[in-house]
Amino acid sequence: MLNPISRFTAAGVLAVAAVSLAVPAVAQQTQVQRGEYLARAGDCVSCHTAKGGAAYAGGLRMDTPFGYLLSPNITPDAETGIGRWSTDEFYRAMHDGVNKRGQDMFPVMPFDFYTKVTREDSDAIYAYLRSVKAVRSAVDINHLRFPFNQRWSMLVWRELYFDEATVKADPARSAAWNRGAYLVEGLGHCSSCHSPRNALGGIEKKDAYTGATIDGWFALNLTSNLHTGLGNWTAKEIATYLKTGAYKGKTTTFGPMAEVVQNSLKYLTDADLQAMAEYLKSIPPNSSLRTGRPAPDESRQRGAALYLDHCAGCHQSKGRGISGVFPPLAGNGAVIAPDPANIFKVVLGGIPARGGYIPMPPFAAQLSDQQIADIANYARTSWGNSATPSATAAAVAKLRGATN
Repeated sequence: MLNPISRFTAAGVLAVAAVSLAVPAVAQQTQVQRGEYLARAGDCVSCHTAKGGAAYAGGLRMDTPFGYLLSPNITPDAETGIGRWSTDEFYRAMHDGVNKRGQDMFPVMPFDFYTKVTREDSDAIYAYLRSVKAVRSAVDINHLRFPFNQRWSMLVWRELYFDEATVKADPARSAAWNRGAYLVEGLGHCSSCHSPRNALGGIEKKDAYTGATIDGWFALNLTSNLHTGLGNWTAKEIATYLKTGAYKGKTTTFGPMAEVVQNSLKYLTDADLQAMAEYLKSIPPNSSLRTGRPAPDESRQRGAALYLDHCAGCHQSKGRGISGVFPPLAGNGAVIAPDPANIFKVVLGGIPARGGYIPMPPFAAQLSDQQIADIANYARTSWGNSATPSATAAAVAKLRGATN
């Protein structure tokens, strides 16, 4: 729902991540040292430090079109920071966008990009943050306007704009290109600042990397467009600009990007900067995300809308459920069975409380046969489920008649 702006979005415009993608680690580098490099590269300190405040103790105001939030304390303080977080919980926040309490996080935290960061790198960042000075600093994070201040409002955003993923190397590309893709698309979340967003704060993927206004500044076009993008730049020039914030005869940084260079990019290795530059040079003039995108499936869109209206409140975004309360639909054997009849029966007739889960009410009076089929097919093909979308209105009608 949020359009991240100001330093929070610009702070991590370009960063680094795992050495597992072709770049060797520094000799004798410890996990904490590597985590420090990653945290520095992601410019975490700029987002999680209030003006004049202690490093990583949170409190920085982040304005959005829907109100504002204050960045959380990520020092290892047990009461107000992440001192009681486990590595699994930290990775869940990075990869799934779900906090320690199991709540959907607001996408001002760019988990839709961090989801691509490897577990190894997430653990390294966690190890480093656990090594910094603990600061007791309670932050009242949420100052959004209703209904955006409600966690349930994130269900729609997540269904529409978020998919868990991890960057995988492209064997047809060079090691440097793959490293650059990992840095730009993952922890760097460059597209978060450099892509226009719609009214719900979702990135307009057909125009990804073509530039966007951020807190009154314009984040430049990063595509290979010859007139407005990086088409006339060499990879070496881009790397130099990222390192120094300027390139003679072209431009210099200002606004939030200057802070990114000062706090983050100037600390990166030349190899990482060159890798990012190589990847950026490969982004086509329109968008790296535009080519080859299939036309929207109308039945799937209907299913997604119906799921949000009738199912997501309990089964949550991405079908993950709530442990001990609502069962997950992702990976659920009944959902991905060859025959979708179980879904029909449950939706039509509901199920009583069992196994610790609360009862599910029937939806026979609320949903038509076609709507139930659409929901079933959506659930069978979403969140990693790969069942055949074989549900039909006729099959639902047959079961409906049998249950009446």
